[in-house]
Amino acid sequence: MSIEMTESIADIAQRLIQRLRSYGSVAVAFSGGVDSAVVARAAFEALGDQAVAVTAVSPSLATSELAIARNEARQIGIRHVELSTSEFDRPEYRRNAGDRCFFCKDTLYELTASHLQDLGVDIIVNGANTDDLGDYRPGMQAATNHNVRSPLIEEGLNKAAVRELARYWDLSVAEKPASPCLSSRIAYGVEVTAERVARVERAEAFLKSTSGLQELRVRHEANDLARIEVPVDQILGLLEHDLRERITAEFRALGFKYVTVDLEGFRSGSLNSSLPLVELRVGAIQQQ
Repeated sequence: MSIEMTESIADIAQRLIQRLRSYGSVAVAFSGGVDSAVVARAAFEALGDQAVAVTAVSPSLATSELAIARNEARQIGIRHVELSTSEFDRPEYRRNAGDRCFFCKDTLYELTASHLQDLGVDIIVNGANTDDLGDYRPGMQAATNHNVRSPLIEEGLNKAAVRELARYWDLSVAEKPASPCLSSRIAYGVEVTAERVARVERAEAFLKSTSGLQELRVRHEANDLARIEVPVDQILGLLEHDLRERITAEFRALGFKYVTVDLEGFRSGSLNSSLPLVELRVGAIQQQ
C-alpha cells in the first residue's frame, strides 16, 4: 500500500542518497532486512566503493538470514564484509535482562569501529527509522555511544516510507517480514546460550517447512517451554491432529519439554510485555 507523501518517492530517494553522500564514506550495519537494505542501496548509489555493508555473524543470526544478507548485498552491488562478533562471551548479554540488545549492538559497533581503517571508511550508519523511536530499543543507546548515524531517522522516514523505497529500488527484501535476531526469542531472564538459539532456529525452520507459514515465532520460555506464535487466523490449522503431533514430536526431539500455541497470535516484540514499564525506564537511564 502506498503512503501519502508531499514529494515523490524518487525525490525521497534522492534526499536519502544526498544524506549518505554528505557522510563521505560509510560502513552500513547490514542485517539484510528491508531497513538496512534500503540504507545500503542509498549508500552504494551515493558512494560506490566508499560504502561497505557489514554483517555481524554469531549464533544469534539464523543461517537463512545470513544467506539473505549475502544475496541482497550481491544484488545491490555493495562491498560486503562479515565480522564474527562475540556478544555471547559477555555475561551481561547472556543474562538476558531487558537491556540485552544494548550489549549486542555495543559489541557490533565497537568491533566495526575497530575495523573502519581497514574498511577504508569513516563512520558507521544503521537502518533505524522513525518508528523505532517509539519502541523500547536499548540498541539505540549503543548507537549513540558509538556516534553511529541513522540516515533514515535524520530524513524523517518511517517504516512505510522505507518499504516504498525498497519497492522503488526493486529490492528483493521489499516485502520481507521483520526478523529480529534469534536471541530475541529467548524470554527475558532465561540465559541466552548458543544451544537455545540453535534450538529456536531449528524449531522455526521446521514449523515453516511443515505449515507453509513464513511469519511466525517460536518463543523459548523458562522450563524449556516453546510458545508458538502464528497469525490468529492460522492457529486452528496448527491444531489439526497430524500436524500437531508432528510439531510436538519434533519440538520435543529438539529439547523442548512443553509445546504451546499462543492464542493471541503472532505479534512482534511480545516478550517486551513481560518487562514492567519502570524496568524499561531504569534500563534506559542506566545506559545514558
